[in-house]
Amino acid sequence: MDLETRLNSVVGFLQLEMPQDALGELTGLAEEELNSSRVQELVLAAQMMDKQWNAAVVTAQRLCRQHPRKKAYFIHAAYCLHEIGDTTAAREVLLKGPKSLIKDALFHYNMGCYSAVLGDPNAAKSYLDRAFELDESLRQLAQTDKDLVGLVL
Repeated sequence: MDLETRLNSVVGFLQLEMPQDALGELTGLAEEELNSSRVQELVLAAQMMDKQWNAAVVTAQRLCRQHPRKKAYFIHAAYCLHEIGDTTAAREVLLKGPKSLIKDALFHYNMGCYSAVLGDPNAAKSYLDRAFELDESLRQLAQTDKDLVGLVL
């Protein structure tokens, strides 16, 4: 099976929320293919969907190193770190990410969550206000986010 067909299968498995099958489809790829950013993005998506947070941290951090200007990789790396309980490291990943993050609503939303978890409700509120300015739909998500329990929105 050629690479394109295989990657289409991976995407299909992810759309069906079958991350283990998606990862299985990638076994046997040549190292050069497996290390490509395109394949690593799919690996990361499957790992995150399957809640393989430790593995996802490694994959996301590799993508950050390979593409230091791609803000999505930093958001994913930070989220995975937060999921394994290292919220301080998650916050640092976002702060050290590309400058373009400052215009991203998810950057501000996640920084709000991380600030709340780390015990800084004032910073959390400030970040969340900016996130809502950039993307009002995040306000609804915030209402049920466990990281923001007790924070007056």
